[in-house]
Amino acid sequence: MEGATVRFGDSYALRGVSVDLQGPGIVQVLGPNGAGKTTLLRLIAGLVKPETGRVVVDGVNVTGDPGRAGRLVAYTPQLASRPPRVPVTPLDLLETSLRARKLRGYRSRAREALKAVGLEPGLWGRPLYTLSGGQLQRVLLARALASGARVLLLDEPLSAVDPRGRGEIAGLIAREAGERLVVASSHDPTLLLAATRWIVVMDSGRVAAQGPPGEVLVPERLAQTYGGSLSVHGGHVHLGDSHAPGGAGGP
Repeated sequence: MEGATVRFGDSYALRGVSVDLQGPGIVQVLGPNGAGKTTLLRLIAGLVKPETGRVVVDGVNVTGDPGRAGRLVAYTPQLASRPPRVPVTPLDLLETSLRARKLRGYRSRAREALKAVGLEPGLWGRPLYTLSGGQLQRVLLARALASGARVLLLDEPLSAVDPRGRGEIAGLIAREAGERLVVASSHDPTLLLAATRWIVVMDSGRVAAQGPPGEVLVPERLAQTYGGSLSVHGGHVHLGDSHAPGGAGGP
């Protein structure tokens, strides 16, 4: 990503952002609410067109082009609301998504992906609106995995998962990161830290810091971004979920 600026009305979501993300491995995107994390992921997925700058994935310019980006990346949005009360099941969702990508063997791929994320077979035929938040998150992750994309974009992939399930999902993401690039936004970097090769810290639409975890996850570098919501316990850095950014943030 080179010099990407995104504006929604009078508010800047990203301000001249340049990052070079390489895999395999996990890149974690951190930052307080409104820092621009989601916009960054949506820009890579071609779902947002920048005012300036460009996005290149695997040598292909995907700037503002979701069709072209969709052949290279799989985007899983943050689970922010319940699905509508329509009779769409996990199998329906995955098979439809895979058919849209014109992938062969979509039925078997869908089942393999649901099995891989640990969703009980008894839930595969149930309407999505009857599933828990953690179960829905597993379905969305399965859809991304089934695509076979070389780049996975995961927006808060552990936020709706119960404490026990978080460890299981984090382990699955870590295993997938052994073969592809996973870019994941998060408020808590600890569960994915072992497989994380790079961290990008966003603040008010800008890159406040980036680098290997050992260089970025230190109080001195994070204090300016997180302020009072940063705490250190037993030598471990803990990041708060809320923060009033110093400038106009973004969705």
